[in-house]
Amino acid sequence: MTDKLILTEDGSHSIYSEKFGVAYHSKYGAIQETQHVFIDAALRIKAVIQKEIAILDIGFGTGLNCFMTYLEAVKRNLKIDYTAVEAFPIPKQQFNELNYIQLLNATEHEKLFFDIHDKKWGKQHQLGEQFSLQKDKILFEDIQYENHFDIIYFDAFAPNAQPEIWEEPILTKMYKALKQDGILVTYCAKGVVKRRLKSIGFEVEALKGPPGKREMTRAIK
Repeated sequence: MTDKLILTEDGSHSIYSEKFGVAYHSKYGAIQETQHVFIDAALRIKAVIQKEIAILDIGFGTGLNCFMTYLEAVKRNLKIDYTAVEAFPIPKQQFNELNYIQLLNATEHEKLFFDIHDKKWGKQHQLGEQFSLQKDKILFEDIQYENHFDIIYFDAFAPNAQPEIWEEPILTKMYKALKQDGILVTYCAKGVVKRRLKSIGFEVEALKGPPGKREMTRAIK
């Protein structure tokens, strides 16, 4: 099975996973989704009160969340400690084809985009003064963090594709991984997921979703 490069409605690329039967990003716009769900609803909220922010990305995928977070760090003079988890990295020939650099007007950061994909897994890399990156090639079930992160980008495949990722054992790991007042954000707005988050101890908010989606979820520890 070969994953396919696809075009979303805002003109940005995504990848369709043959293994899981879903795309890595919203069909209505990959860049729009990342901006709305992860940058606007989490990173910019934290950036109002602190300039050093630790982020956990579940999972790394195309690297779009990571790249847009880097661009935001440069724009707002933030210091980001970024950890990304991904059990099934995309092959090099696919990330070479992604059109994010052009659409984000980020040609001056082209090397950084390829660096985030090329850097070795399982090691921490300093990418400029403001951004450190560690990519861990592990299953989400194997995550072991406690009180470490200010933000979690919960960007796993949808519950219909990977239902086990959205159940209490993994979500409890997310709760433990966050610092007090930490934020988990996800595009998913399913009632059962929100109820599980609440039962674990999160304060849960239903926010307006990105283009094409009515709602998204933000959960606070």
